[in-house]
Amino acid sequence: MAGPTTAERGERQQESSGPPLVRRLRRLSPRTIVILSAAVLLLAGGGIWLLYGSQWTRVEHVSVSGTRVLTPAQVRAAAEVPVGAPLISVDTDAVAARLRRELPRIDTVDVVRSWPHGIGLKVVERTPVLVEEKGGNFVEVDHEGVRFATVSQAPKGVPVLELSLSRSSSAAASLRRFGDGRLVREAVAVAADIPAAVARDTRVVKVRTYDDISLELNGGRTVSWGSSEQGREKARTLTALMKAASRARHFDVSVPTAPASSGS
Repeated sequence: MAGPTTAERGERQQESSGPPLVRRLRRLSPRTIVILSAAVLLLAGGGIWLLYGSQWTRVEHVSVSGTRVLTPAQVRAAAEVPVGAPLISVDTDAVAARLRRELPRIDTVDVVRSWPHGIGLKVVERTPVLVEEKGGNFVEVDHEGVRFATVSQAPKGVPVLELSLSRSSSAAASLRRFGDGRLVREAVAVAADIPAAVARDTRVVKVRTYDDISLELNGGRTVSWGSSEQGREKARTLTALMKAASRARHFDVSVPTAPASSGS
């Protein structure tokens, strides 16, 4: 009896090669393949309909969390989430960008889908570390030096930033070189390094030039801080100096290795 032909041997070898799933598919009849393909298409179509056409996965509510000064209603209004639209179609990146643009008080925001009917807006608001007085109002400044909001009353415990740039040549040169924004960031950096016990008594952070920043404390006391450089060393030196000269009215830590105090 004649053995299998070369063609038959090739077909058998092809059927026995490849992953198990591929081998099983090769054994299926054309009719079965058609039925399976139709089933896959139906499932895919059903999934698309469920995400885009069904009432089961449409936006019905928008939740807001993390607000402190802003209200949830303000955040929802600025977000402009299309209630009633398919949940999958909401452009979460666009919503986040719109919130940061319309509400500068927002530092970061996460826009998340909450299946099957919700959008969640998780907000982190900017925190003022300094305020600038402008026309009877106060402009809040955050830890990055960003002026983000104007309020009628200064937040409690937040020092006032004074850009007291004199008309001296050094002040003019400092402003030209660093710009208003850089000088504000220097003041913010100084505020971050002030010892906690001193920060509670700090009323004003005054900037005359890049390297001439001072503090005005309760009780008429003052601190010459200098630039924002060596902030931690200056903080440690100021703490020690105020303990050693508790009756002094003026403290100078602009050169932390050579501090000085005066007045009593």
